[in-house]
Amino acid sequence: MEKINVKVGWSGNNYSAVVENIGGVVLVTHKTLDGIKKDFSESFKFHIDGCIKDGDELPEYIVKGEYELNFNLEISALLHKLDGIITRAALARISGINEKQLGHYMTGHRSPRPAQQQKIITAIHNIGNEFISV
Repeated sequence: MEKINVKVGWSGNNYSAVVENIGGVVLVTHKTLDGIKKDFSESFKFHIDGCIKDGDELPEYIVKGEYELNFNLEISALLHKLDGIITRAALARISGINEKQLGHYMTGHRSPRPAQQQKIITAIHNIGNEFISV
């Protein structure tokens, strides 16, 4: 089973999901993470059906439906998902990234460099491990 990576971000007031180079581009927005996954899956299937009907060239695994959508959250979507669960103050303390900068990352106004992304992910894991240890 092939995996198709779907990029999920946060912009404005919605999650956005996009995949490219599969007979074109599929882009979906939704208010919730579960909603974006459901709507994207339906839109992707609709897109593939249209490509097949139009005779577009697609990889065999897609035509046969032998794929799995792998939703990858960008930092903006991850921070938005955790907002209200983990405070920015706690995340700032553990990651070493100030709250204002985390806010910019969360809204999508700025994109963190790979090193900053790793600090955020490590901090989230550390917070999770603290909860598990109780």
